Amino acid sequence: MKVLVQRVSRAAVRVDGETVSSIGRGLLVFLGVENDDVLDDADWNAAKTAELRIFPDDQGRMNRSVEELPGAVLVVSQFTLAASTRRGRRPSFESAAAPERAQPIYERFAAVLAARGLVVATGTFRAMMEVELVNDGPVTILLEPRAKSAP
Repeated sequence: MKVLVQRVSRAAVRVDGETVSSIGRGLLVFLGVENDDVLDDADWNAAKTAELRIFPDDQGRMNRSVEELPGAVLVVSQFTLAASTRRGRRPSFESAAAPERAQPIYERFAAVLAARGLVVATGTFRAMMEVELVNDGPVTILLEPRAKSAP
């Protein structure tokens, strides 16, 4: 699972020119679900995202999480995060999970954040979206993947 987190002042998603979701201060999360991802990966990454201390405290140090603000989270499915660019000039998306596998994991990620009391907005799964954001900082973090245990 690839999780790209951006601290934003505001963010919005439009589909066919219509705004489908928007947030104020908080996090914009681009989520790429890969073939070997499972629901537990969504749980772990959602907790990591909610607890990530990337907002300033009273001294200006990145020491607060989105839960402590409180803030909102906009979750956007982005299979292109699974792109491999090792060979050639055209990205390969072989490691991206098929939509029917990816959607429940994407939805679980958003549900876990909401269950933690966060305001959660989402993009439209499988839609061509326009994502508009004001990156605050700029702060952009690519979460390290959880270590997978051996079978």
